[in-house]
Amino acid sequence: MLRRALVVGIDSYPTFGDLGGCVNDAHALAPLLTRNEDDSPNFDVRTLTAPVDTGFVGRDEFLDALDTLFGPGVDVSLLYFAGHGAAVGDGGDVNLVTSDGTNGTPGVRFSEVLERINACSQEVAVVLDCCFAGAAGGVPAALSPASVLRQGVSLLMASRADQTSAETLDGRGQFPEYLEGALDGGAADVLGHVTVAGLYAYLSEAFGAWDQRPMFKANVDRLQDIRRCNPSVPLTTLRRLPEWFPAANHVFALDPSHEPDKSQSGLPPHPENEATFKQLQRCASSKLVEPVGAEHMYFAAMNSQGCQLTALGRHYRHLADRGRF
Repeated sequence: MLRRALVVGIDSYPTFGDLGGCVNDAHALAPLLTRNEDDSPNFDVRTLTAPVDTGFVGRDEFLDALDTLFGPGVDVSLLYFAGHGAAVGDGGDVNLVTSDGTNGTPGVRFSEVLERINACSQEVAVVLDCCFAGAAGGVPAALSPASVLRQGVSLLMASRADQTSAETLDGRGQFPEYLEGALDGGAADVLGHVTVAGLYAYLSEAFGAWDQRPMFKANVDRLQDIRRCNPSVPLTTLRRLPEWFPAANHVFALDPSHEPDKSQSGLPPHPENEATFKQLQRCASSKLVEPVGAEHMYFAAMNSQGCQLTALGRHYRHLADRGRF
């Protein structure tokens, strides 16, 4: 699957006032999009940056890059934009401001971006870190009579249409700093998938009621990985869940032979049980398994109790039983 990403970070704004974190954000996020955690290739990333006094990203250059991004030849495209955002009219659109922006023509309207998105055939994810970013989800080109984006498009926006986006004191945007942590594994599920929905869930929790509020809008029938991280539980372990738990409510019996430290029990080593217990403990750390009759897995084993699947564990047992991984 071919994947292409355009990462834009603009700090240089002669007319609108320079920013201090967008270039840093672009440089921080580009490597995470370029490679998965196991160092396998992810997106083929092109970066456009405009540092203060030494850089410049103009409207024409940005539009040319968008034409290439959403051109044919790939299966998935991603746009990340960090820079000034300028509200349009009553908040029904937002300008992604470029270095040559003026009050009359601040940059590229998001409706112009959507025209290119709607004309292409690939899956598209857009992440906007700019003031008034939420207006991007309400422009007429984004909506059908059912008020949804066209099939295969998702938007993740740093703030509502009436909000600004904050920068931190250490030269980063607040939203992309959290986004970096999400891409680096914070938003990964048990299988290691980082999707745009997972990113939104992570980011939404990071901001309080008095802060800027991220927004998310999508029309997809499947969630594409934005990045892949290492599974928190190995797939070989997950595949054994139906073996250990023949029914969803089955209690797996434990005894002291499962615990590697036999000093208190006086039992001889039992490599097979110890290996199984190690895997079950890994499942417990990911909230797939919980001890029965004890607070910790160790005491469940030492007291010959057992363990059972949690609701999340039953979900992954079901997937394993159906051969999904």
